[in-house]
Order: sequence, then structure tokens, then C-alpha cells
Amino acid sequence: MKLQVIDLVVFIIITFGNVIFGASFFFKNKTSDQFTSGGGKIPAWVVGMSIFATFVSSISFLALPGKAYMSNWNALVFSFAIPLASIMAVKFFVPLYRGLGHISAYNFLEIRFGSWARIYASACYILTQIMRTGAILLLLALPLNALFGWNIKTIIIVTGIAVTLYSMLGGIQAVIWTDAIQGIILIAGALVCALILTFSMPEGPAQVFEIAAANHKFSLGSFSLSLADSTFWVVLIYSLFINMQNYGIDQNYVQRYMTTNTEKKAKSSALFGSLLYLPVSLVFFYIGTALFAYYTARPELLPAELKLPGAGDKVFPHFIVNGLPKGITGLLIASIFAAGMSTVSTSLNSTATIIYSDYYKKYFNKNASEKSSMKVLYISSLIFGVTGIIIALLLVGVESVLDAWWSLASIFSGGMLGLFLLAFLSKSVRNIDAAVGVIIGALVIIWMSLSPLYFNSEKLLAFKSPFHSNLTIVIGTLVIFLVGFIVLKLFPGKKHKTI
Repeated sequence: MKLQVIDLVVFIIITFGNVIFGASFFFKNKTSDQFTSGGGKIPAWVVGMSIFATFVSSISFLALPGKAYMSNWNALVFSFAIPLASIMAVKFFVPLYRGLGHISAYNFLEIRFGSWARIYASACYILTQIMRTGAILLLLALPLNALFGWNIKTIIIVTGIAVTLYSMLGGIQAVIWTDAIQGIILIAGALVCALILTFSMPEGPAQVFEIAAANHKFSLGSFSLSLADSTFWVVLIYSLFINMQNYGIDQNYVQRYMTTNTEKKAKSSALFGSLLYLPVSLVFFYIGTALFAYYTARPELLPAELKLPGAGDKVFPHFIVNGLPKGITGLLIASIFAAGMSTVSTSLNSTATIIYSDYYKKYFNKNASEKSSMKVLYISSLIFGVTGIIIALLLVGVESVLDAWWSLASIFSGGMLGLFLLAFLSKSVRNIDAAVGVIIGALVIIWMSLSPLYFNSEKLLAFKSPFHSNLTIVIGTLVIFLVGFIVLKLFPGKKHKTI
């Protein structure tokens, strides 16, 4: 694979232009409020684009076409629950957080259940985001290594430093504005690629649909009621729960609800950002299907190693380098890179915000001056950026550890969502009821997450989860929610006081 100089120039201009633009917001960050919420003055459409860009990572850019290429559109069902989740966000979550007026998503849990709930949720979030940063930096470096031939560790270090720099200097304004630009680049790159594929077919655009239909590529999956397979219903239910988590408790999203100057604008940005993902994900799946049709019609253009089972994720990168016109390849690579940078910058800023609001101001310096507050935010951003780089470097070449981490991530997210629903949907559930629910629910989530890795031998098959892995967050959340109510009914007593 050999890239043209023009592609490298396009990539460098777009990427470093984003970094310089983000760092320029340093001069607008004079207070902690400006660093964490932009002073509540960021335009709604920009916040909406940022929410969209936060939702899409560089892995989505490559993995969704890969899924469509190798199988069908079953995973597209994930997008179908987003409208319902976004409506719930607008109706319940945005007013809740705007009403509380606190930048942290976990302040609400403390109001309901006490300090332990806030510490538990915020600690889970911080750990998740640190590991997420490392994983994204690594996964972003892999396709760039394949496309450019650059050293993986060098890519990780340079990318990590660049994103940390503009996230630390520019605060949430830099993150949101660069997210918006990166989101536009991502959409443009995807649309251009889809059009080129469509009009590159030997017998015209209609051939894409003829080949795809003949191979059942547009199937949304089985409509059976099996809970062990990735059916239409399993993916739909999973999507509803995972998006309730995103819009209800994820600091990345909640923080954005506070960056506009009115609740109405916050609602419109939440709707715009979430609903935009649906058509864009459709484009991603179409690209995968068009790739299948393109290489079915022109098999001589696909190397033998990419025709092997399991190589589908590598087909799109191959087409980007070998099948696109000069300059467009650089745009597509910049799109992939931009998606990864937006994900990492969001994690760094939100994690620094949690350290500042949930720990520093609460336990160390309640009356912190703006100078000391900004110092904490800068240092936190820097520390988490460096930590993410180190984790990414440690994960290089250790694919099994990466897979294990994605399983462990569901343990934290599932526990947090169940706790939030207990707090939000009932005023009678006490601290102790919630604590017992979280403990039992977390054990169920651990079992479901790790059973595919450790319960595959004949002796242990009886202990293996019979459910599809997508249902981990669903069942874990329901267990936490139901156990909380059951403990309340079995052991009634005075309602515990919360702070």
C-alpha cells in the first residue's frame, strides 16, 4: 500500500489544523466554569454535532462497514432505539440535570443515596474513561500503521500528546468545537466514499443492490425470540439500555447539557446529536455492503489474504488506500483520525471535570479560588492524557487483554445505570436497598461478562451464561433495579436520610 504525497498533505493539514484550532481556545478559559461548561454559551448546533461525534469513534468508522461486509445489517438495529432514547433524554434527563445546576452527572446520586453512590459511580466512570482512552489510542494507531506504515508506538505518543494538548489548553470549548469540525469531516468522508463505491460498479449503481439482495446483505437478522443469539430483538433491547446509559449517566453527554444558555437549546442539541447518528450509521452499513458488491464484481482487485474468513475489517482500509482518487484517500484517513481524536478529547475533559467537581471541590478545597481550580483542571487533563498514552503502549500486541477490558467495561456501566434508575424512578428506595442491589447486580454482570472467557470447558459449561453478551447490561441493570425494591419490601423501615 503506497500513499500519494497529496494524501499525506491533506491528512496533515486537517489533523494539525484541528489541534491548533482547539489549542486557540486557551485564551477563552479564564474560569473553571468556562473550562467545564463553556460558560453555558456554546451554540446548540455545535453542541449537537459534538454529541454526535462523541457517539462515533474511529472504530465505528471501520467496524460498522466491516460488519456489513462480513454479514448483514443486523447491527444497524442498534440505531433504531436511539430516537426513543433521545426523546427520554429530552423529556427527563436534560431537565433533571439543568434543574440541579451541577456539572457532575453523579451529584444526583449523592442527593438520593449519599456520598458512597457518587464515589462509586464517579470512580467507575474515571476508570472506564482512562482505559477507554488507552484502548482508543491503540485502536486508532492500528489502521494508521497499516495505511501509512508508521510505527504504532510513535502514532500513539504523537496522537496522545496532540489531543491532550488541545484538551488541556482549550477546555470543553475546544473539545466541543473541534468535535463539531471532526464530525463534519467524518460525515463528508463517509458520503464521498459511499458515492465513489456506488458509481464504480462495472454495470452501474444498480449492481450494488442486485448483488447485495442476492446475498441477503440487507437482512436485519432473525426475528426469533432466542436470547442466546444476536437477533433483531436482542440488539434492539441492548440499544435501548446502552443509550439510556449514554444520555442518562454518562458525564460525556451530561456535561454537554450544561453548555448551552437555555434548557430548550440543550434539548434541541441532544435531539440533533443523537438523531444524526441514525442516517450516518446507515451510510456506514451501506459502505460495507457496497464494498461486498464491489469486490464480488471485481474479485481480482482484492488480495488473497483479504478473502480469508475474519479479514472483513481490513477490506475498507484496503479500499481507502487503493480504490479512492488522490486526495480523497487523505480525507478518509483524516476522517478516521478525527473520529478517534474527538472520542479521546471528550474522555480527557470529562474525567478532569469529575476530578475537580466530585473530589477536589468536595473533599479538599470547597472554596477553591479560580487560580487553584484551573490548576487542578489542567493537571488532571495532563495526568489522564499521559496515563492513557501509557496504557495504550502497554496494550500494544496484547489483543486478549484488550478483549478482556471491553468485557470488564460492561461491569462498571451496568452497575451505574441500575443505580441511576433506582434513584430516578423511586423516592422510597433507601441507601441500603440501593447498595445491596448494586452488589448483587454487579456479581451478575461479572458472571455474564466473564463466562465466555472462563466457563467453556465441559466441567464448567453448566455455569456459563445462556444469554447473548449484548444482554449483559440489560439483565444486570434489571437485577439491580428489582433487588433494590425487593430488599425494601422484605426489610421495611425508616427511610434513610440522604445528603
